[in-house]
Amino acid sequence: MRWIVRAFGLLLLAVVLVAGVFLLLPGDKIAKVAAGQLSSWTGREVTMSGDTTLSFYPILGVSTGQVTVANADWTDGTPMFRAESLKIGVEMQALWGGDIRITGLEAEGPVINLEKASDGRVNWELGVEGVAPSGQAGEGTAPARSDRLALTLDRALIKDATLIYTDHGTGERTEMAGMAFDLRWPEYEGRATFDMTLRPAAEAVRIEGYLDRVGDFIDGAVSDVKATVSTEGGEVTFLGRASAAPEAQGRLTMAVADTGAFMASLGLPAAEIPAGLGRSVNGDTLVTYSADQRLSLREVALQLDGNRIGGAVDVALGGERPEVSAQINAGQLDLTRMGGESGSGESTGRATVAADQGWSTEPIDASALALANGEIALTAESVDLGDLKVGNVRSMITLDRSRLVFDLREVRAYKALITGNFVVNNRSGLSVGGDLKAAGIDMESFLTDAAGITRFSGEADASLSFLGVGASQQAIMESLSGKGAFQTGRGVISGIDLDKLMRSGVASGGTTIFDTMGATFTMENGFARNDDLLLQLPLAKAEGEGVVSLGKRRIDYLFTPILLEGESTKGLAIPVRIRGAWSDPEILPDMEAAIDRNFRDEKDELEDKAEEEVRRAVEKELGVELEEDESVEDALKRKLEEEATKGLLKLFE
Repeated sequence: MRWIVRAFGLLLLAVVLVAGVFLLLPGDKIAKVAAGQLSSWTGREVTMSGDTTLSFYPILGVSTGQVTVANADWTDGTPMFRAESLKIGVEMQALWGGDIRITGLEAEGPVINLEKASDGRVNWELGVEGVAPSGQAGEGTAPARSDRLALTLDRALIKDATLIYTDHGTGERTEMAGMAFDLRWPEYEGRATFDMTLRPAAEAVRIEGYLDRVGDFIDGAVSDVKATVSTEGGEVTFLGRASAAPEAQGRLTMAVADTGAFMASLGLPAAEIPAGLGRSVNGDTLVTYSADQRLSLREVALQLDGNRIGGAVDVALGGERPEVSAQINAGQLDLTRMGGESGSGESTGRATVAADQGWSTEPIDASALALANGEIALTAESVDLGDLKVGNVRSMITLDRSRLVFDLREVRAYKALITGNFVVNNRSGLSVGGDLKAAGIDMESFLTDAAGITRFSGEADASLSFLGVGASQQAIMESLSGKGAFQTGRGVISGIDLDKLMRSGVASGGTTIFDTMGATFTMENGFARNDDLLLQLPLAKAEGEGVVSLGKRRIDYLFTPILLEGESTKGLAIPVRIRGAWSDPEILPDMEAAIDRNFRDEKDELEDKAEEEVRRAVEKELGVELEEDESVEDALKRKLEEEATKGLLKLFE
């Protein structure tokens, strides 16, 4: 019994002595041990200075003053990490060496300085025994388990951090403040979870997820990973595998309600995305990123504002700007809102513009053309532009230094084959241009969609070349130059019989069958001029000439139907003047032009005769009974107005 009492007494004494050692152990000893272990782990000198407070409960740890982690030797010496205070909790065995198990790490207001040298070296590549600075195993050897870093972390909490990134090769310097980190890594070989808040711009960006096998990842192997990036604009999730090379492969899922806001939150350049082309993005794709900075997308299945697209994309990110090569397959593209929201008036199924609105003077943001270069092969089942509808599309899109070219290899629209090109150039100011040809356009459906004209049917061939320069719609339309032409074969004008109208003045119903119709026009400084419109009928024809102001949206056009009575007999021509705003033009018979065209010689001759002979001649020639005190000119005007108002204007309804 006495022996047992003595043994118990010796044990109690040992416990008291050990406890005393801990009670007398200075805080700077703990700090020194922690700093030494961290220096061994990172390969960088870690210093802890200032007042150091030791705690035993509920965890063993220290609260230090200023803490710094040294930078790479090729930098200017600014610490890679600096904090005014740091709290570290460790397990007891850390005092005697061995594995580090940090039970807690908390830093307030730290500054993290990341740098990239002009030769490509980065200061965050940390050297560990048995592990090369890149994180890969040393040449010809694999890191032995005893050489591997032995570190775990129950929780690291960092608040109000500042990140500074400097690229000495480009001179770029980026500073990001107001960041927060919550990292948990309880087992070296196990999973680490992270929850971070970054602020590349004003809005907060949250990144949360996990790295499944941290030890393997540190050794340069591949590990399962999940990361979700969330902003006010939406969220993007990556689920797959990655290594520190860096390399990654997995499924990328997007649910972005506002692409512009999402990009702005990430600090990316703002760009105006046309409606229907990705103001919102939903869907997923298989993504691969390789160490040579190449990004590949496969099994693309996305909805851009409701438009479904698929295909494959390859992007080289190592150059001055991304180089894109893509094959995009689309279904039925709805781009009806591409030109902006509709106005307040009722929709008619075609472009309707209030007379007092004019073209938009808002600056057009074409800066997105500078974001990348590339070639995109596009196919689509159909494209609905609102005013116009297009069928099958095969096009090659080339973007080179802010110049975008649509090479239309095959576009089926209104039963026609359309070929040519369309160019948007923003290299030195914005310009748009094109050279287009169409063969076999169905006039009835095309004119119905484009201008609301439903009377014409038949097929036409057309060509158009144009160029406009300016920073707004208004400026472009006022600068348009170029030329165009169209020519039809036999066709029909429904609802009116021009032959009958011209011969009898009766214009109710009927059909006009014409042989040909054609015209050419030129454009300069926003004015389109035509002087050779010809509509050829069996017993009549119609000619047209005039000017259309594309910039001011006004028209001044003279349309002249002419009755043909035979090769030796002069026909009757009744011109109609179309003048005013596009939205509501005034359409009236042009009496001055009618008299000058039809009766100039007769008028000059009759004026030399007596008044009574003039009256009889007019009555005989035209079948017009002159009223008392009515002049010959007034009688002619009255007769022409009566004929025109009987139905000629129905042609333009």
